[in-house]
Amino acid sequence: MSDLIPPPIRVGAVSYLNSKPLIEDLEELADNAELMLDYPSLLADDLAAGRIDVGLIPSIEVIRSSEYEIISNACIATQGPVLSVKMYSRVPLGQIRRLALDMGSRTSATLVRIMLAEQYGVYPEVEPLPIEQAIESSSADAILLIGDRAIHAPEASFVATWDLGEEWLRWTGLPFVFAMWAVRRDQETGLLESALCRARDKGVTLLGEIARREAPKLGIDESVAESYLKNNLSFYLGPAECCGLRLFQDLAIKTGLAPEGVPLVFRNCISAG
Repeated sequence: MSDLIPPPIRVGAVSYLNSKPLIEDLEELADNAELMLDYPSLLADDLAAGRIDVGLIPSIEVIRSSEYEIISNACIATQGPVLSVKMYSRVPLGQIRRLALDMGSRTSATLVRIMLAEQYGVYPEVEPLPIEQAIESSSADAILLIGDRAIHAPEASFVATWDLGEEWLRWTGLPFVFAMWAVRRDQETGLLESALCRARDKGVTLLGEIARREAPKLGIDESVAESYLKNNLSFYLGPAECCGLRLFQDLAIKTGLAPEGVPLVFRNCISAG
């Protein structure tokens, strides 16, 4: 009989606070789902290699590969300051020559390079900032941090600080989508698409509870965590978010950071129009 039991659907989600509302009770809501948590960049590698079946992956990965479909209108987005994606610069922005990029990031790493190129004509040399290393360990002109550690303000002083969500909205007037649920095109997921939306809907109703649960683990005040989840993030991939996503794709292509001809494909979750 055990041969008739299908293998679990391996679902990879971001380990940061910003993903917690998307996975609230997901394993209970989804039949046969096995949840794994990791950094965004590693999830992208796992999905590409087939080590997971569904992943909450950086939006740039969907833009770069025609192998993926978006399977839920649950996402991690922002409609203004995002708090957890910041660039700190030791020099005026137009003088940045070396840029250290948080190794957990791919979408934000692309976004900051686009904004520097488009707004300042700057194309810095980039280098990795390992996830376990502090911002002070890098001597680069500017450093990009994402996730939970970006919420903590560094002790050092900087000439300029960019909140990438705030800067994107000021520049474009559109929301920005950092991560989406994606699947390889040949992967069957059963009723998982519905479960992902239901988990998100439940999580959104419990933001205060999630903040109380997660804040002590991160060493931040509960009020900061709750404000972050309620005021800095959006979890719905709607028409405005799709417009922002397509503009991001166009700019990534223009800057040479994404290939042309990759369609955004939505599987039974939202209109692609």
